Amino acid sequence: MNDKYFLDTNILIYSFDSSHPAKRKIARDLVSGALEKGKGIISYQVIQEFLNVATRKFAVPISVKDTQLYLNVVLEPLCEVFSSMELFHQALEISDQWRFPFYDALIVAAALQADCRVLYSEDMQDNQTIKDLSIRNPFKARA
Repeated sequence: MNDKYFLDTNILIYSFDSSHPAKRKIARDLVSGALEKGKGIISYQVIQEFLNVATRKFAVPISVKDTQLYLNVVLEPLCEVFSSMELFHQALEISDQWRFPFYDALIVAAALQADCRVLYSEDMQDNQTIKDLSIRNPFKARA
């Protein structure tokens, strides 16, 4: 493992959420740092989930043109993990062993496949370790 980190979909979504300014700033810092330092990773699943939410569920959905720009400038450079049978098998094993819902297990499997040290997510148990991967909620205050 190295210092690479994986961004769950909720991090990207919060980077657009003006109703939570503190979370928005943290999320934007994580995304911009991922792009600038080349250490942040996402998967095809994160892209699919983000595009669905951004174009259909945001209070003011992002236009197709702006979504395509974001896809080209932000999502594509960060995406390193794509669908594969190996990824599905690993997700099933993670789901079974750690009792994760399948789509969360798929995120964990993608982070492991990308050799990430940290998975940033608000949706999973903070400070849980799966193999060599540490799950962190970046919005939770640290002592």
